[in-house]
Order: sequence, then C-alpha cells, then structure tokens
Amino acid sequence: MNLDCGLRTRSCRVIQDTSMAIAALKLEDDESDDGLKQSCWANMPQELLREVLIRIESSENKWPCRKNVVGCATVCRSWREIMKEIVKRPEISGLLTFPISVKQPGPRESLLQCFIKRKRSTQTYFLYLSLTQALADDGKFLLAARKFRRPTCTDYIISLNADDMSKGSSRYIGKLRSNFLGTKFIVYDGLPPHDGAKMTKSRSTRFMGSTQVSPRVPAGSYPVAHISYELNMLGSRGPRRMQCIMDPIPASSVEPGGVAPTQTEFPLSSGESFPSIPFFRSRSSCVEKGGPGVLNNQIDGPLVLKNKSPRWHEQLQCWCLNFQGRVTVASVKNFQLVATPPSGQSGPQYEKVILQFGKVGKDVFTMDYRYPISAFQAFAICLSSFDTKIACE
Repeated sequence: MNLDCGLRTRSCRVIQDTSMAIAALKLEDDESDDGLKQSCWANMPQELLREVLIRIESSENKWPCRKNVVGCATVCRSWREIMKEIVKRPEISGLLTFPISVKQPGPRESLLQCFIKRKRSTQTYFLYLSLTQALADDGKFLLAARKFRRPTCTDYIISLNADDMSKGSSRYIGKLRSNFLGTKFIVYDGLPPHDGAKMTKSRSTRFMGSTQVSPRVPAGSYPVAHISYELNMLGSRGPRRMQCIMDPIPASSVEPGGVAPTQTEFPLSSGESFPSIPFFRSRSSCVEKGGPGVLNNQIDGPLVLKNKSPRWHEQLQCWCLNFQGRVTVASVKNFQLVATPPSGQSGPQYEKVILQFGKVGKDVFTMDYRYPISAFQAFAICLSSFDTKIACE
C-alpha cells in the first residue's frame, strides 16, 4: 500500500514536470533525438513512465488538450514508442491523434464528425475535426486540398499542410483526379494502401500552375477509389446518383468482425526534420494486415458505396434525407453513402451511413464518416461533389 501511494505521488510529480517539459521541448532531427536518450526524461523507469503516459493519454480525451499526448510522443524515442503503443487507432478510440490517423478507418460504432470550409478565391478546401456539437466551430485542422485545372482533367492535391500544396512536398498524401466532364474520379494515395499495391506511372516532376516542383520525397500514385456520377439522359432535375468503388477495402469489411487495411506509419525522407505541425510522423511505411481478404487477394471483391435514395417531401417540394440535424441547407451536393449488399444478401450493416456530406453555410459543409473508410478517403469523395456536373443534374 505504501509503495502504491509512493508511486502515485511520484506519478503526480512527474505529470506536473512533464507538462512543463512539453512546453519547453521542441522536435529536433535524429541527432537531437539520440541526444535526448541521455536526458533525465529518457532515463525514467519504464514502469513509471508507462503509467504516467497512460494517465496523460486517458485524461486528455479531446482537442486542443490532446496536443499534450502528441507533445509526450515528441520528447524522445522511448517516449514515442510507448505512446504509439498506448494510443489506439480511430476505429477503437474514435479519436484522431497523430497524422497517420487521417489515413486510418474511422470508428466502427459511430460517425466521426468533421466539416469542410471552402475558400473560393483560391479554390482551396480545408477539412477540420469538429470539437463541439456546433455545426461549424473552430475545429482541429486535418487536411487541405487545392484545385488545379488542366486541359483534359481536374486535380485536387491533398496535403497535411495548408501552406504547402504540391505533389513534391513531404506533406503530400494523395490526390483526386476527374475526367473532362467531371463525372468520373479516381482517388490516388501517395502510399501503398496494402502490400503489393501497384503504382500508376507518373512523371518525376509536376507543374502546379506555372511552378515546376521537383519531389523531395518519393510520392506514389496508388488508386484507392473510383467515383462515378450517373449521367442524367432525360434532363429532369433531381438528386445526383453516385457510386464509389473502394479498391483496397473488401466488401466484407462492413460485416461484423470484418477488417479493412490500415496504414500504421508515414515515411520520413532522409535528412528531413520532423514537420512543424501539431502531430508527429514516424519514419517507416507499413500496413497492418487485418486478416484474409484485406490485401490484393480479396476474395469477396471491393467495397462498393452508393448514395442513399432520398424521398420526395410533398409539403417542402424537395428531395429529403435524414441527416440527424447535421445539414441545414438544401443542395444538390448533399449525399449519404451506404454499402451495396452483395447479390442475395441484406442486413442492418447495409443501412448504416458510412459517409454523409451536406451544406450548412455558403462555404461550410459537414462531413461525417465511419469505418471502413478513412478521413482522407472521405475528404476525397466529398471533393468530387464540388465539381459542377451539368450532365448529371
């Protein structure tokens, strides 16, 4: 008993000292990281350190306080490894903590609430994690995308940094590309979504506007989703009809116990310090193998998402969907996506909304998603809805 009390007392003191250290410590490169191994923080007893970090992680259960969890992971390598073990993936915790969280599937039991802000003057879109129940709060910045028009297509470059929007940047994580009509889109991931994924051919340099960008890190183009909008041949106005084929995600992922591929780490280019964003990135790229049917040898085929059919409201004279109060403005862009059941199958898992997107202001839209898709995939799908589609409306 006395030992336990003494341990708790020491833990409280260490937690207080840790909060002060987090404010003083900054992320450095590998050489500085090795130097921290000799500091008093790195030489703490492992049992005590683990208990302290567990208490910090459990107490800081939402942003902005959750930045202390990230702060602990930046102290030194031993702290980082322990914190990576403690922090659970979004599908389990429902929390987005490190940058890789935006590439991991969302929670299984509920929708993770986010919102998108559009800046028309620069054709830029910003994704935020909702911090309150308000339809548009200050939010926690997650991703940014910028639209680049080309003669035959349109590209949306998606980045972890709102000020660095090039494919050659180390903050680049993927892109969305449309065809000429804006009716078909392909989502490309900068990292392989699973072992054995094939990269599409691309040039080593890209032209963004009038600026030539030479990549500083190897950025791949791995197709992870195909989005198509159905052509409206009759010319009657009505809701858009869309379909999303999620190539690396098996259809069985929506079943009880089903699994989807989960990226676990970001690569870090040699000679580059850790990025100055309120997350940290680890230094190798790998994918967690959830089980059979997750990788290339999918047995049951890829997950197919389709928009949930709205109903016609006679009094309002419009098409309606139940967004549970998350959408307030009628728009042709609004949609809800559910999984398409295989032939002859049915069940409640095919009624669950996996992604919903809708308008709440002139340039503000809510985006809520859940397992088995990630924030990055959900954001890319929503970006496809912003394009004007004369042939579909």
